[in-house]
Amino acid sequence: MVDNKTKKPGETRSNSNKEHVDWFRQSAPYIHSHRGKTFVILFGGEAVEHDGFAHLIHDIALLNSLGVRIVLVHGARSQIEKQLHTLGISSKFADGLRITLNENMPAIEQAVGQVRLRIEAQLSMGLPNTPMADASIRVISGNFITARPHGIHHGTDFCQTGNVRNVDANTIKQQLANNNVTLISPIGYSPTGEVFNLRAEDIATETAIALNADKLIFVMENNGVTDKTGGLLQQLDLPHAENWQKNHGTNTDTDLDTQTHLSNAAHACRGGVQRVHLISRQIDGALLLELYTRDGVGTLVTADNYEDLRTASIDDIGGILELISPLEKSGVLVKRSREQLELDMNNFTVIERDGMIIACAAIFTFPKEESAELACLAVHQDYQTQGRGDDLMQHIEWQARKKHLKKIFTLTTQTMHWFVERGFIECNAEELPIEKQSLYNYQRNSKVFCKQLN
Repeated sequence: MVDNKTKKPGETRSNSNKEHVDWFRQSAPYIHSHRGKTFVILFGGEAVEHDGFAHLIHDIALLNSLGVRIVLVHGARSQIEKQLHTLGISSKFADGLRITLNENMPAIEQAVGQVRLRIEAQLSMGLPNTPMADASIRVISGNFITARPHGIHHGTDFCQTGNVRNVDANTIKQQLANNNVTLISPIGYSPTGEVFNLRAEDIATETAIALNADKLIFVMENNGVTDKTGGLLQQLDLPHAENWQKNHGTNTDTDLDTQTHLSNAAHACRGGVQRVHLISRQIDGALLLELYTRDGVGTLVTADNYEDLRTASIDDIGGILELISPLEKSGVLVKRSREQLELDMNNFTVIERDGMIIACAAIFTFPKEESAELACLAVHQDYQTQGRGDDLMQHIEWQARKKHLKKIFTLTTQTMHWFVERGFIECNAEELPIEKQSLYNYQRNSKVFCKQLN
């Protein structure tokens, strides 16, 4: 820790300014890419009662001001429970769903209505010194959801508990086109005039599918989707999401909530929603951190690969140059011109994460000597401890074996130990292929490391 007395004047403020500028620059691509996109955001009734709800509303208002088209779906489970308890009515559940008796619907409608009005009031506020200052946000709510009875399952009649039958996507799209935030409550109506109590998660999912939304965001009560050690799972494709559900029990309410959200996320992805985010309400600013930073703070469920290891194309030159330029300046890598990169592009493999090249490596083969060079291995500094270098090296080795080559070599000046730890041994420059020997830069004095391929 630095003693305040030893700090130079303005040092703390300078560091703070730099962090702010760095964050803003990193978020700029997302500000641009999210503008005009449609996001469906779900949060439960518990969030509305929490002291931090104002922050969540402010963040939603900020998204709106940045040009995001927003559909909000709110739950009201805790408020319904309190309202029924006040009236001396005990709740009954089956298969995780409330059994809604017809005579209890007025109490449920009242609880849901109170939550909706509170949300509308919060969004209408224009408090000075907050993100809502001078905000002009129009909130539209209505009967966008047509419902049908959930029916009788295993002998249990769920009465006025219903399922989504249809989403009035055209009307919602009209409201979004007019820059109105659309608010949907967990109530649905049948063509015959019946009122049904619906799960908010199902409404959000079916709405996202009907709108072909760009993102579906679940603001969860727990800390997100975790592995067996409690570590956050940042990304799941559909097969991994389904495996998580199979391999994790539902011994607690937290497990059940996570299972429910993951099941809905998978259903949304299969329905055409490309990305579903599961974030924790416990993290202040989670919505902004998830959407405007590269790695976010929650779990991303995708219908496609969010991170992809693939052969490079000519369109990747700019990303590769940005990645390797700092390493070239520090002498870790040999300087390569853009023209040379264009000629060698077919030899490169890249790892792309959310549109950004975060790692690359190249293979150059010498069939006569039955060997290959692993060259230009680079990993972005933010991802150097997460195994991308190993993934690239293994891919290059696989390419060499596929070509029936027997040896792979690399030249390095500063990462000798990394290669030794992965089975490479130091060799003499004279052991390089003749063509490579003629290009060897004795002034650079690179170490040569070789590895036999089985």
